[in-house]
Amino acid sequence: MKNKSFGQQLSYCCFIIIRRIVQLIYPKITVEGMENLPSGACLLVGNHSKSNGPIISELYIPSMHATWCASEMMSLREVPDYAYKDFWSIKPKCIRWFYRMLSYIIAPLCVCIFNNADTIPVYRDSRIISTFRQTVSALCDGYKVTIFPEHAEAHNHIVNDFQEGFVDIARMYYKKTGIELPFVPVYFAPLLKKIYIGKPLYYNSAADKSEERRRICSELMDSITDIATSLPEHTVIPYLNMYKKDYPKNISPEVSTTHEKSTC
Repeated sequence: MKNKSFGQQLSYCCFIIIRRIVQLIYPKITVEGMENLPSGACLLVGNHSKSNGPIISELYIPSMHATWCASEMMSLREVPDYAYKDFWSIKPKCIRWFYRMLSYIIAPLCVCIFNNADTIPVYRDSRIISTFRQTVSALCDGYKVTIFPEHAEAHNHIVNDFQEGFVDIARMYYKKTGIELPFVPVYFAPLLKKIYIGKPLYYNSAADKSEERRRICSELMDSITDIATSLPEHTVIPYLNMYKKDYPKNISPEVSTTHEKSTC
């Protein structure tokens, strides 16, 4: 709080109160697989699970950590359009006006939360280099950084395809430290009230840059999928905005169909 303006101090105090309220009302989450978590810096890569992934990361990832956050959610001007499109664009047309209005109402709250939490803004233009540099700086300070690299293209019933660019952070980190960065797959399962941490995989600094991007992303998506499908049957909260009735199960559709046939 030292050297902060009165407005910044007030914003931070509001954030602490909000964070405490969320801790009280959000389901208690248990972390499984702590033995897989490296003691030092690493990138935790997980399924977004809508807003659940970032909330759980902020509240339950142990030790020093930071979470990637869409820069739009940290800007008072940009929150309304981003929030409406991301959260409520599939609502029935007759009530969309309400959610459009709500997106403006929550804007100051979002700015307060995401600018005071341990976040790193993620930009969608040339400023992405700032995101990478802040991430490398945090890693060099021993932080664990959580990212959610899914995008609109489907991969399977557990995760969407990963944008591959984030893997380059490991190259930047290696150039600065000489250490090959661990990537840790994480499955966020809010309906099971658990986080599952998988075994880390390590960046290979000697490999081709493009090939390493593909390898890291492929292995991470496979690991998260393997974790999810190994668990008791449950509903997966998807990346894409959809009706709850359309949420998939963690059981593979092929397995589910086979099971139904075998029970007929």
